[in-house]
Formats: sequence, C-alpha cells, structure tokens
Amino acid sequence: MKKILVVCGNGLGSSFIVEMNVKNVLGQLGVEAEVSHTDLTTAKTEKADLYLGSKDLIAALDDGTRTVVGLTNLLDQNELKSALEKHIL
Repeated sequence: MKKILVVCGNGLGSSFIVEMNVKNVLGQLGVEAEVSHTDLTTAKTEKADLYLGSKDLIAALDDGTRTVVGLTNLLDQNELKSALEKHIL
C-alpha cells in the first residue's frame, strides 16, 4: 500500500485539512493508501511514497530521493486530484 505524507510547518491545521482532502480524492479514484500529516522536521525522517505540501515549504524535502509535490493552492481539489493521479495511479 502506498504511503502519502502531507506536510506543513507545524503539522497541524493545513496539513490536516489537506489529509482529509487527499483521502476524499483517493476514495473518488478508488485507490487505497495510507495517508497522514506531519510537520516539516518530522517529515524529513519519515519514509513515504509521496510527500505533499505547499510549494514554498515542500522544496525543503526535495533531496533528489523523495517524490515531492508542491501545491500552489492547498484547497484546490482539482490540483490535488491531478497530483495524485500523476504520482499514485
């Protein structure tokens, strides 16, 4: 099962909302995945198949070994769906 990690600065508000949206979109796509949210510091130590977060923040995780997606608008369902289709399906 794929693991998706949603990242924000503190691992609280925005990442939790995006986590719920990811689960919703995955349900629409009929895809099962483990989805969780965390802060940037913790994300650097966790393994995942896909890391999602805001463009300005997620770049800090891009070390060439991780699949990271920077979202322009964290609440845009279409942007999120496109990212998930590209990297999870």
